[in-house]
Amino acid sequence: MGKEEPQNAKPGNSIKFPLSFSFALGAVAGIVVLVVSAGGTEHGLRWDLGGIAFGIAFIAALLISSLLVMGHKENPDYLSEGSGINRRSSDRLRDAKPAAPKPAEKKDDGGTPAA
Repeated sequence: MGKEEPQNAKPGNSIKFPLSFSFALGAVAGIVVLVVSAGGTEHGLRWDLGGIAFGIAFIAALLISSLLVMGHKENPDYLSEGSGINRRSSDRLRDAKPAAPKPAEKKDDGGTPAA
């Protein structure tokens, strides 16, 4: 049941790109720390610090890039059918406003005369 591949698997949701990107970023970080932490030609390379830097950079980059890939969601098809795209709010408000009533004629109530 859980071993079947989805029929419409999208290549954008694959883990291959985040994994290779994270590995490359981790390798660069590991090599830089390996060389910089040696302290010159008199001392040997610090493999332990290079491995730690590789691991930290690899895990951090894999986490961030995987979350970005999983968070991507395509818009539904009905949004591109012109149901409100490029409409101006002034047109929408004008169409929604009811027609203004005609002003009522003044009736004489027989009260005090107007001056």
